Amino acid sequence: MLTPSLSGVPVVLHWGAALGELDPAALDGAAAALVPGTSHSALDAPRQRGVVGENVTGFTGLPGLEGFRPAGGSAWAPRLRSWAWDVDDSGEPDTDALVTLTSSDDEAGWGVRVELQLTREGLVRMRTSVTNTGDSPLVLAAVRTALPVPGRASELLDMTGRWCRERTPVRRSWTAGTHLREGRHGRTGHDATLLLAAGTPGFGFGQGEVWATHVAWSGDHQAYAERTPEGECLLGGGELLGPGEVVLDPGASYAGPWLVGSFSPTGLDAASARLHGWLRRHSPRTRRTRPVVVNTWEAVYMQHDLPTLSSLAEAAAAVGVERFVLDDGWFTGRRTDHAGLGDWQVDADVWPDGLHPLIARVHALGMDFGLWVEPEMVNEDSDLVRAHPDWVLRGREALPDPWRHQQVLDLQHPDAYAHVRDALVALLDEYDIAFLKWDHNRDLVDVSHGGRPAVHGQTLAFYRLLDELREHSPGLEIESCASGGGRIDLGVLTRTDRVWPSDTIDAVERQRINRWTSLLVPPEMLGAHLGGPVAHTTGRTLPTGFRAATALLGHFGIEWDLRTLTDAERDEVAAWVALHRELRPLLLDGTLVRGDHHDPAVVVSGVVSADRREGWYVVATVDTPVTQSVGPVRLPGLDRGASYDVVDRTPAGPGHRASMGTTWLDGDGVVLGGAALAELGVGFPAMAPEAARVLHVTAR
Repeated sequence: MLTPSLSGVPVVLHWGAALGELDPAALDGAAAALVPGTSHSALDAPRQRGVVGENVTGFTGLPGLEGFRPAGGSAWAPRLRSWAWDVDDSGEPDTDALVTLTSSDDEAGWGVRVELQLTREGLVRMRTSVTNTGDSPLVLAAVRTALPVPGRASELLDMTGRWCRERTPVRRSWTAGTHLREGRHGRTGHDATLLLAAGTPGFGFGQGEVWATHVAWSGDHQAYAERTPEGECLLGGGELLGPGEVVLDPGASYAGPWLVGSFSPTGLDAASARLHGWLRRHSPRTRRTRPVVVNTWEAVYMQHDLPTLSSLAEAAAAVGVERFVLDDGWFTGRRTDHAGLGDWQVDADVWPDGLHPLIARVHALGMDFGLWVEPEMVNEDSDLVRAHPDWVLRGREALPDPWRHQQVLDLQHPDAYAHVRDALVALLDEYDIAFLKWDHNRDLVDVSHGGRPAVHGQTLAFYRLLDELREHSPGLEIESCASGGGRIDLGVLTRTDRVWPSDTIDAVERQRINRWTSLLVPPEMLGAHLGGPVAHTTGRTLPTGFRAATALLGHFGIEWDLRTLTDAERDEVAAWVALHRELRPLLLDGTLVRGDHHDPAVVVSGVVSADRREGWYVVATVDTPVTQSVGPVRLPGLDRGASYDVVDRTPAGPGHRASMGTTWLDGDGVVLGGAALAELGVGFPAMAPEAARVLHVTAR
């Protein structure tokens, strides 16, 4: 609910549960009723934080706008008193309402625009932009956007992480002061909090009021939760600008990233569903069937030759794979990760006839073809760097310290940008490539462009490169992979078709990583692969069924040398692929649900159809359960008034049984009502650690 305050400054009074129809008198009454009193130690008039937090009005939290003029001037930040309103709302239920607010401070030379949108899914999107209306350059230090939440939201949930341990949840009480997370990686970062959520104490996936925000930006950023001494409670964020990174010449403008807010009265799942619905509407390419993928990396690494990869393609087709992705190692000089990045031509020594023979074999087997690229990076040992050393992004004369033996290509350099764009276009023109796995394997450390920090411009150039390639090849699908999950945000997700949540496909780690990544990312955009028996990154050995079940409810793929499988393993893998293909239509528009179980060793994940007549659930153990039996497992998301058949659809395969007797899982299933499934659940026997069951639930 947006309304002018008594001083005429726009104020967001309410973001949360629907209040019904409100007439102008009710809005005026609400605005008046929520004006705070005046303290003996404060400005003499009552103060409310407007849509922009202004320290010049006495607001003591993080300011919405910060900047200065090198040429001098007394007003380092604007005072925005008079606002113009523009409302774009057709009133149609499938139209997003947009309010645009504009103001200016002629003395300070700032023009400000705030866009506030309510989407049909119920998201609030808010963005702040600045125009330099003065006659000298304006250096921006910060442009932040924040949404208010009620004081009863006294618990915070956000995430941190590292490579191969992305999206680790952290919970804490929300007390006075500022809780701030900053990403300083030049990309979103493995430690980025996808959502910063505030809620009523004890909120979970299925209970409690939740207010969650996300900063839709793929570069350096801030996300914060703030309780001021005056009582304001805010969730906010924006781009993290380096010193002098954005300088506006007279008349120039800067648009901050969108802050996206999602409210739920019933826990994280409903807040997540709003985000999924919005993203599905803005990523229409993912609405078609998501093909089962095989990726060559953990099967052959960089040891490429036509006979080896052809036999791998044949083994993949035999188990039902539909897309063959050739990973790192196909381009000029690429024998190790020390050389070749930047030289995006097919290596003539390994591929004398180009990739044509391999792609022809892949197509003959009924699969389409994908290719790994890392266009933003270069090796010092590359023809590109030898010819154009000035195209390497750096902050001083010496190069930055190497990271995985690579440096960053300066995409703000027009010739460098054109070179990499044209090289990719040439590949897409010569070969029938349906999919690009787009990697980004280092942070941007000690880099500048034109004497200023480089991250802002590099991020915009990356967006432009994606946009131009999609315009050139409209059917092309792209995966965002940044040494795994290092670049996952709504800025990149609206330009790509799926993400790679982590470089680890250890299924124990992925149970956690997939669960928390999916708060933002819908299942059909979440790359989830069945790896080999021994996890590449952790060395953990896990059974096939547990590994496959962990990947089942995502964009399913395989990362395993399928040529080495026994007949029994091949049959088991084929059964899991067939099961995924059976349920995957539901992933495109189904609602993802996550069960709240009393034992943290038990992870319950599911997807339920829009009409709630069908659901698929994976019940997995990531550790030894505390109790002898897992106990009742509740299945959320179904129609409480309907009656359901519940059957075990776990493909047969060898594995340890912790339960020696028979249970309902070993028979033809059970019939239960939706309310009973949500409240009582279904009884589960003892389960070994790192085991999983797949349940199919259908309305009678």
